[in-house]
Amino acid sequence: MGGAVRGVLAFAAAAAVVAGTASCGQTVDGNAVAVGAGGGGINTNFDKLLRECEVVSDDKIAETAGGAGSYANDSFFGAVCMWDLEGSATGMVTLNWYENGNLRNERLNNDKLGYSTSSITVQGALALEVRRPNDPDSCGVSASAADTGVVGWWINYRAGSTHPDPCGAAKTLVEMTLNLAR
Repeated sequence: MGGAVRGVLAFAAAAAVVAGTASCGQTVDGNAVAVGAGGGGINTNFDKLLRECEVVSDDKIAETAGGAGSYANDSFFGAVCMWDLEGSATGMVTLNWYENGNLRNERLNNDKLGYSTSSITVQGALALEVRRPNDPDSCGVSASAADTGVVGWWINYRAGSTHPDPCGAAKTLVEMTLNLAR
């Protein structure tokens, strides 16, 4: 390629860059503010943490997992939310909501623990039904959440207590959660 052709190509490229910047440049009124500073304020009271633990009311948890005459008392709110179930059915109910989780990781972890995992759907969402070996009193259902992540409910009834189907109760709680998350 000759020097004249290279010069024309270089000029054309430079002209395109200058034209692109000139047409995109604009003046914005106001003052620059660092991310996290000014305007909206930061909530330092931390009063919105763990709101996912309130996604389904204690009464609905008791009704779904325990039936008539049952009640649920929250026993731990942290990385997971837990309720003690008392009354006609006794046990523990657990909610986990992993914003960055996925069903593939859930299945891999269940396999490592030796749990039985079946693929199901809950309201059209991919889901897993999980059982521990030789434990008919417990079951978990995890589903892909509306936007991102995984939401799961575990029901662990006390051995020998009279109770509904743990997988049915866990699935119903997932359905309630998915409805509210939409």
